[in-house]
Amino acid sequence: MQIGMTRIGVLALQGAFAEHIQAFSRLGAQAIEVRLPKHLVELDGLVVPGGESTTISRLMIEYGLLSPLHEMASQGFPLWGTCAGMILLAKRVTDLTHPTLAVMDATVRRNAFGRQVDSFEADLAVPVLGPDPFRAIFIRAPILVEIVGPQAQALARLDGGTTVAAREGHLLATAFHPELTADLRFHRYFLEMIAASKGEAPARRSRTATSTS
Repeated sequence: MQIGMTRIGVLALQGAFAEHIQAFSRLGAQAIEVRLPKHLVELDGLVVPGGESTTISRLMIEYGLLSPLHEMASQGFPLWGTCAGMILLAKRVTDLTHPTLAVMDATVRRNAFGRQVDSFEADLAVPVLGPDPFRAIFIRAPILVEIVGPQAQALARLDGGTTVAAREGHLLATAFHPELTADLRFHRYFLEMIAASKGEAPARRSRTATSTS
């Protein structure tokens, strides 16, 4: 896969979208701010960033993005949700009344660790990213209570077994914020997922956490 030819949309309605754009740009991919349905044209994948899940849900409805994104994901379009984005990918959310994209066969609980003051960092073992731990930043983070789809795969757990990153086929979810670190491995992993969905050879994974080569 030619990374420079890959067009990644980042939902830019609210939240930490600028940091995702910067991360993909560092890897050489084209990162596009998405605010309207017309911005979805010719994208290879899309990130739903962290932020406030009820606000993002309301704005997706207001700007006409919820239905087309649900339809695209249902047809195999790669999506990655981080923190609030993970909530919005899930079919079931324990304490959210607003609509979600409802494409990942998962149950998510919002604000599972408490309020903003309870934010924390943790070193996670993420075998798909290699042997080095990933330093994850959790800010009012959700958790995956269960993920039950036939292609469900837990990618990372906290000590004690709580799942905080998972994949279901072309869908990726992380409860934390990879875009707030210098470690680009999750962003590269999503690019590899896109390559696999297109039947292309995956991009060569970096040997180091922060390399962009």
